[in-house]
Amino acid sequence: MNTPLAHQEIIPETYLDTLLNQGKQTIKFGADPSAPDLHLGHCVVLFQLRKLQELGHQVQFIIGDFTAKIGDPTGKSQTRKPLSDADIEHNAKTYQDQVFKILDPAKTTVYYNSEWLSKLSSADMINLAARYNVARMLERDDFHKRYHAGQSISIHEFLYPLLQGYDSVILKNDLEIGGTDQKFNLLVGRHLQRDYNTGAEQAIMTMPILEGTDGIKKMSKSLNNHIGILDDPNNMFGKIMSIPDELLVRYLTLLTDKSPQDIATIKAEMANQQLNPRDVKIELGQRIVTQFHSAAASQAALEHFKTVFAKKDIPDDMPQHVVPGSPKLVDWVVAEGILNSKKEMVRLIGQGAVTIDGKKITDIHYVLTIQSPCVLKIGKRRFFRLCTP
Repeated sequence: MNTPLAHQEIIPETYLDTLLNQGKQTIKFGADPSAPDLHLGHCVVLFQLRKLQELGHQVQFIIGDFTAKIGDPTGKSQTRKPLSDADIEHNAKTYQDQVFKILDPAKTTVYYNSEWLSKLSSADMINLAARYNVARMLERDDFHKRYHAGQSISIHEFLYPLLQGYDSVILKNDLEIGGTDQKFNLLVGRHLQRDYNTGAEQAIMTMPILEGTDGIKKMSKSLNNHIGILDDPNNMFGKIMSIPDELLVRYLTLLTDKSPQDIATIKAEMANQQLNPRDVKIELGQRIVTQFHSAAASQAALEHFKTVFAKKDIPDDMPQHVVPGSPKLVDWVVAEGILNSKKEMVRLIGQGAVTIDGKKITDIHYVLTIQSPCVLKIGKRRFFRLCTP
């Protein structure tokens, strides 16, 4: 097992030695059940937690069923809409099922923060709010930007970091881990443990944010650039094959247990063209599909990919589009900006110039029903990879 070196920052820096050499630590990680599905962006932290479990540490996994009612304002330009209790309950159940595809259940304790947050009285909430000030709250990057842009910040949003921090007061954990965008919230937990005299002052570890399949923005289901851990094997493998070559080193670093030395070798061999990035993606895709499905499913996904994508007349790199629902092909290509008019698409279909996975489309009313990655070809040279959400 490799030393977990993929972190962005540890405060205090000396705590890394404690993690590696000084016995069992309790490590807190929280996730609000704001959506039913986790994706590889969430797995960056989960894989790190698994490494830390292999070093002998215990994970406190908090499902934020109470804080989900507020919604984490991190990175948001406007107030989140609250979730219903039914949505929270449903999503929370799926989170447990999914995280144990990675975490060791024997070294994980699951908590719901409603266990203690729902019991806070009005006086308790006032006491909690009194332990932080508005000036420091406005130092948080997203609040700072919204305030100076004249955008609304609801009072209850200020409570979110305090409530997340109060979880640390209750659990008295040694370390809290999260993405780099969570640094402010993690530091609030450190502050509150000290202020409540819990006898603990958590260290914090931040992890890099993983870009999505577009290679630019943070992986997010709302941006349709995510690779969901519940995606079917063919779709999961196809999406991994679509990531930009320049992200491969980052994906290998954050999503595999390859050593820094091995990754450096791969990077050098790709740079001097000794190694084809396509082969690296195939290995990565098989690793990920095996992790969340099985080795047999991984091999089947590879064979499917070869059948669909590896023909000589299909380029390795092509635009990827996520197709939600079942739109008419003629309408969809215009809505996506691929063609300027429906008439043009109707003409191309009539000329036999439109195919999906090599099968000619002849019906101008053809409906797209994407179940696994496929290739849409329009004319002689325009190729598009289509995936499910």
